[in-house]
Amino acid sequence: MNYFRTAILLAGLTALFMGVGFLIGGQSGALIALVVAAAMNLFSYWNSDRMVLSMHGAQEVDQSTAPELVGMVYELANRAELPMPRVFIMDNPQPNAFATGRNPQNAAVAVTTGLMQQMNREELAGVIAHELAHIKNHDTLIMTITATIAGAISMLAQFGMFFGNRGNNNSGGMGIVGTLAMVILAPIAAMLVQMAISRTREYAADNLGARIAGRPEWLASALARLEAGAHAIPNDNAERNPATAHMFIVNPLSGERMDNLFSTHPATENRIAALQQLAHDMNQGGFGGYEAQPAPRAVAHGTPQHGPWGGGGRRRSGPWG
Repeated sequence: MNYFRTAILLAGLTALFMGVGFLIGGQSGALIALVVAAAMNLFSYWNSDRMVLSMHGAQEVDQSTAPELVGMVYELANRAELPMPRVFIMDNPQPNAFATGRNPQNAAVAVTTGLMQQMNREELAGVIAHELAHIKNHDTLIMTITATIAGAISMLAQFGMFFGNRGNNNSGGMGIVGTLAMVILAPIAAMLVQMAISRTREYAADNLGARIAGRPEWLASALARLEAGAHAIPNDNAERNPATAHMFIVNPLSGERMDNLFSTHPATENRIAALQQLAHDMNQGGFGGYEAQPAPRAVAHGTPQHGPWGGGGRRRSGPWG
């Protein structure tokens, strides 16, 4: 059902994009809009991961520079039957994470130093499993296309201020009122569709991520801690690049708590409730797919490593911050 809803929303976003092009230039405008969208999506397909990682100052790490983190990603990727993604760390005190890449073979997982410092091993595993679920579901590509089309709609709507009132044989012109309505309403409509797609994919990633990790309560606990951290600690890079906010596991921009049309993410309490229900289903024998698993050890390609967590489970200090 989530995939069907996403497909419908993407179709609506594309139709809105074509409609704005038609209002500006009639059939020719719609055709030009289609060509522009195709070019933008092609560019985003090949370059979006590098652009987003660069925006947030992410630095790639490997088993020699961050063996505990890379080992955990490796083990969870094996559980998810995914290729090993590249691993990045962002020097940012806000606990958060995102995944990017056009497909599982060209994927990356990025986590903040704040996440590494504030999560215990089980919570960190839940977060990484969530991001791997986005990769497995091809959400990273979906969200890139969504953001690109939404941005193009806003751009075309601005063009309407200059060309929308001229009219032609195909559209007959919109007039001043129609032009202003398009400039204001089209970007809002695009934003609403973009956010609806984002929220749909977050619920799906929570569910699959819990299945990959084998313990829904790990991710539920992490979400509660992430929500508190996002409220208390600003993310300057995200504030400068708000179009990427929907990619993070929790909203890095504000303390928005309402699960409404203007939220980039579902309400955290709703996500936690869904994970608690999944945990209940697992205990009742109604859980399919991945079996419950112990927390991944700090390993790097099968080689045990001494992790940075103490006996109480809480991380004592971070080697990256």
